[in-house]
Amino acid sequence: MSRIHVGIGFLCFGLVYGPGQPVNAQNDPKLKIERTKDAAGEEMSKGTYRVWENRQEQMGRTIELDIVILHATGNDPRPDPIFYMAGGPGQDSSSVWRYFANPASRVHRDLVFISQRGTGGSNPLKCVLAGNDDNVQGYLTGLWELETFRQCLDELQPHADLTQYSTPIAMDDINEIRETLGYEQINLRGGSYGTRSSLVYMRRHPKTVRTAILNGVAPLAFTNPLYHAQDAQIAFDGILEECAEDPDCHEAFGDLQKKFLHLRQRLEAKPVLISVQLPFMDAPQDVTLDWGAFASGLRTLMYYDSRRIPSLINGAFEGDYQGFAEAGIMSNRGIQQALAFGMLACVTCAEDLDRISEAMIVEATKDTFFGDARVRAQKAMCEFWPRSNLLENFGDDVSVDVPTLLLSGRYDPVTGPRWGANAASHLPNSLHVIAPGSHGVRGPCIANVIEAFLLSGTVDGLDVSCVETMDLGPFLID
Repeated sequence: MSRIHVGIGFLCFGLVYGPGQPVNAQNDPKLKIERTKDAAGEEMSKGTYRVWENRQEQMGRTIELDIVILHATGNDPRPDPIFYMAGGPGQDSSSVWRYFANPASRVHRDLVFISQRGTGGSNPLKCVLAGNDDNVQGYLTGLWELETFRQCLDELQPHADLTQYSTPIAMDDINEIRETLGYEQINLRGGSYGTRSSLVYMRRHPKTVRTAILNGVAPLAFTNPLYHAQDAQIAFDGILEECAEDPDCHEAFGDLQKKFLHLRQRLEAKPVLISVQLPFMDAPQDVTLDWGAFASGLRTLMYYDSRRIPSLINGAFEGDYQGFAEAGIMSNRGIQQALAFGMLACVTCAEDLDRISEAMIVEATKDTFFGDARVRAQKAMCEFWPRSNLLENFGDDVSVDVPTLLLSGRYDPVTGPRWGANAASHLPNSLHVIAPGSHGVRGPCIANVIEAFLLSGTVDGLDVSCVETMDLGPFLID
């Protein structure tokens, strides 16, 4: 039976592969990989694996997917590695392995990072976006311009069949690589969109999965980006409510809901011109901050650091738009540089936007500060973007017996706790933990819970009591 644990407390956020794990198909011409060492001198392997772009036809164009394997460092390695599923859609797992190379997990298991098709390797589906370091205005307002994606489509189509970049096809790539590398079972660890891809993998290849860890859960019912506005509003209201109940925060900032309403009215009536100066800039640049740019920056800032939100809102209300604009630019810049937006379009247009109706948009975005602009812009882009062919039951909830640990941040502005609960309700062998935090909960407690789960391979009896004492510290006042 699926269970839920709610944390109470303050918000906080001739090659040999793997010791004892030889590759089954050392002569497979699709696999090119070699042993090396990481910066700490530990054993790792890096290489590529070639797959058919059209897996069904098994002919035509092939693409190479990058592979990074961090080999287990302990003396008694387990046979089941951890496969990391990246977020986005559009993040390349093989390029960010340094950020997820958990030493504790690596003692017992290989850690495997594979570039999902379209994110990296030989054929990343990247778009040239309006935002760049010479045009920081584009980081605030230029992401979803239709002309950007029309140009991107023209650039990608000569060397990519964009109907072949769905999540199910990509998960079959991952399974093929798993088999070639000689791993009978794997542990999945996904964050954000990586939880969606993990769920799809579990549905298509359940017997190959020992456990799954889903952090910031985006189940099939989460039609991206329909619910961004609702979840951002829920998270924002929660942060301001917590500030109002905190004596120091309330004394410093007063009625932030009232200030936020006045701030919105001002920016809707008249955008402001601001000079910004950031570490990547040679000289200051002027940017225009209107309400849409403010709302977008606020939503992405809540991904990372709820402690700064009250101070930023209060500062903007008092006229310090520069501080907010610079924080928003840095947040949006990081997201835009991390993702292959052509791959994001391939996934979301077919898998999500086609399931979103006008009535759903109206209902899901009403009474929110973020509004409907994002979902309408993305839906308009999808009008001309190619589609993958999906099975009719693609949107059905995933129900498999894989032991699954689901983690949700109490104030996650994009994949809030309700989505973890949704996924867990269909997974009979799961535990849903709601912890203080934002998008992707972390910290020593969460790390210990994950390691205990990996060790036991079951949610039965898993001790998650440390969640009760998690604390990210006070709000930033100065």
